[in-house]
Amino acid sequence: MRFLAVLPALLAATASLASLVPGSHGWPAQKPNIIFILTDDQDVKLNSLDYMPLLKKHMVDQGTSFTRHYCTVSVCCPSRASMWTGLHAHNTNVTHVNPIHGGYYKFMKQGFNDKYLPIWLQQGGYKTYYSGKFLNVHNITNYNNPFPAGWTGSDFLLEPYTYQYNMPGSTKNQAPPQVYNGTYNTNFVFASAFEFLDEAAADPNGSPFFLTINPIAPHFEAPAPFPNGGLGPPVSDTPYKDMFKDLIAPRTPNFNPDVPSGGGWVRNLPKLTDSYIATNDEWYRLRLRSLQSVDAKIDELFSRLDALDLLDNTYVIYSSDNGFHIGNHRLPPGKLCPYEEDVNVPFIVRGPGVACGRVADVVTSHVDLAPTVLKLAGLPLRDEFDGTPIPVTAPDLDWANVAGRKREVTLAEMWIQGISSVSEVTGQILNTASLNTTYKSLRLVGSNYNLFYGIWCNNDHELYDMQKDPYQMSNLFPAGFNTTGDKTAIIPGLCASAQTVASRIDALMFILKTCKGAACRNPWQALLGSHAPVASLKDALDPKYDRFFNSVPRVQFAKCTPAQFLEFERPLFEEWKQNNATQAIGPQPSLAAIYKRCKN
Repeated sequence: MRFLAVLPALLAATASLASLVPGSHGWPAQKPNIIFILTDDQDVKLNSLDYMPLLKKHMVDQGTSFTRHYCTVSVCCPSRASMWTGLHAHNTNVTHVNPIHGGYYKFMKQGFNDKYLPIWLQQGGYKTYYSGKFLNVHNITNYNNPFPAGWTGSDFLLEPYTYQYNMPGSTKNQAPPQVYNGTYNTNFVFASAFEFLDEAAADPNGSPFFLTINPIAPHFEAPAPFPNGGLGPPVSDTPYKDMFKDLIAPRTPNFNPDVPSGGGWVRNLPKLTDSYIATNDEWYRLRLRSLQSVDAKIDELFSRLDALDLLDNTYVIYSSDNGFHIGNHRLPPGKLCPYEEDVNVPFIVRGPGVACGRVADVVTSHVDLAPTVLKLAGLPLRDEFDGTPIPVTAPDLDWANVAGRKREVTLAEMWIQGISSVSEVTGQILNTASLNTTYKSLRLVGSNYNLFYGIWCNNDHELYDMQKDPYQMSNLFPAGFNTTGDKTAIIPGLCASAQTVASRIDALMFILKTCKGAACRNPWQALLGSHAPVASLKDALDPKYDRFFNSVPRVQFAKCTPAQFLEFERPLFEEWKQNNATQAIGPQPSLAAIYKRCKN
């Protein structure tokens, strides 16, 4: 009888859920439209979203914000390659912004022109459109060698004009390049996007559409001819040139700290001078000014969607390819690093079934973008995906938040020779070619833990308890990790020492640093096997797994390299697994005693 009493409510809930998914019994046959807005180098941790009131009005207040969304490579081209393919950079092997290891050339050479997101969407009946920056070194000489496949309509910005704020150049629908002197870049990109929007809305067959809008703000400017003209800060459109005059970059605890912080070459950086900090603050203001045009155009976008009667059946996703730091850990304005400022990026979704004003703390990343779009489009996922669909609708997010289902880990990686600094005198970007930014890092977030673990190519290790130390200032990585270590200090909330936690996370890094497909999606299962009931770091800390984790090889680099060379990143998990199919599992008494004491 109790079942009969609740049956009407269950049926109503089922009907509500059914209305969110296209193409199945009882659901609308019309697939949803999807618009993807991708800014360039936009931060979360420097609070840029706080200065975009129209984005807040239309996206944050009317959608769901994913506060723990991470790029998987904190630099443009490798990050974008991962978004379009659903693969980590170690699987795309697009690991740089320039040839031979990156850029448009490498993306094409790897064969992705016929196996990336717009191709799959077109196969599923979608019209696809693109306006703005596509990939680095997509330029006026190679734009048609080959043309990017998979786009019904396109207007790609082309170097050397991609980063020209007042002189964009592009190829529209595969026509020869044109330069638009005196046109503000962001306005140009959105104007072209709005033309595609009108075209899609007028489609006589009513085909669903996917539209990407990729303005360059707040990326630095690269005067033509690139790169000989030098690199400078972003430029705003005229109406916004005097905004934020007294604003300064956030003075967080890791801003130009008195005590060095970080790992690799970062911990050797000198303190920034007062005049250099003043230059940094001007960069901060210029970045925010450049974003004001994006904010205004988002307002226009939603007015157009409403006028075209498309708003109720359109998902809008807002994100950035990577984050940005200014003064954090004594760093000049830039990106490339594994720290939160560089890898935590905006990800906001609005659309059918998405909760309004909701904040989600599930861990997601850019390799999840392609699976997410395919799921929203009602199209099949691909077995090779390293990522999984983000739970953007309210029912999916509610389900994902149930204990045992919540994601906890994401990988960020980098291979690059040289970093950028900013001239204190001219404000232009300078290159420091001698420094190598190659690393692997993990972010793990659970109900009672929030951790960062990173390994630089010089084998510096970093471990931060982000609940107590969100600015990554106090490295907990235990001295003598590979030998004795500190087996008594407990990390709060995990009932485990830093030594034990590091052994688990390092083993997780061991598999994730070269994982493929299912192993990326379910790393604990790939590591321990389906027979072991381990789905999280907390599960893995059970002392009965101590012997196993202490048998796993420690992750290390043999050499710092400017691109991915696996011979310098050994040992490799798949090779080790073949020779170590079964491992002894059992507690080490001293660690088991700590675990028991903490649990009690």
